[in-house]
Amino acid sequence: MIRFKHTIQITAIMMLISGSLWAQPSGKEILDLIDANMSSETRYVKSKMVIHGPRTSRTIESESWSEGVSAFTEYLAPAREKGTKMLKLEDKLWIFSPSTDRTIQISGHMLRQSVMGSDLSYEDMMDDKKLSDVYDAVVVDSETIGNTDCWIVEMTATSEEVAYQMRKLWVDKSRNIPLKEELYAKSGKLLKKTELTNIQQHGSRWYPGKITFKDMLKKGAGTEFIVDEIKFDIEIPEYILSKASLR
Repeated sequence: MIRFKHTIQITAIMMLISGSLWAQPSGKEILDLIDANMSSETRYVKSKMVIHGPRTSRTIESESWSEGVSAFTEYLAPAREKGTKMLKLEDKLWIFSPSTDRTIQISGHMLRQSVMGSDLSYEDMMDDKKLSDVYDAVVVDSETIGNTDCWIVEMTATSEEVAYQMRKLWVDKSRNIPLKEELYAKSGKLLKKTELTNIQQHGSRWYPGKITFKDMLKKGAGTEFIVDEIKFDIEIPEYILSKASLR
């Protein structure tokens, strides 16, 4: 009888272990879930970018439309930036400046420069690829952020063309959205941190109301990207994602 009880206990423990192993998704499965939650064929966003510099802070308002890896952004305020436009078509980026009435193409090392003094680079602004398309991922641990259980996922780039060769995500287990991230160079040097807060539901999706970016190589308290309005899978007029939209 004692032996029988021991057998039942051992079987129960093995079932619990097996169940916990099955409960942990693979790194690829988590990336697929993030992509399904946060990516869409088309998207419209109206937002504010609050840049906290070493001495002062300033706010830039904009609206943008994106389809696949192409996007168009127009800056609405302040007056100094109003009318500035950015157009990304595949891997090419153009900027129109109303003050000079000129359109220039940003390429090469210039893509690593800061956008309007913020903690985001032009590469960051252009990066809208699905994570599962450009990274391999491994689940390395789990951790609680606030009251939220998260998977810790380490990602390694499968291409030399991405801005960050290694990334580390803390992913909400139930809502499939990163709550914070660390971005690294190939050497292992920490380049940037992001924090996603004010998570809101949009239909079946979860999306942050605010993303805070911190460039670890520059002074200042970081840059807040605040989402005022967002729409997924909308119809975008063809002219918006063309060079005609810059003029």
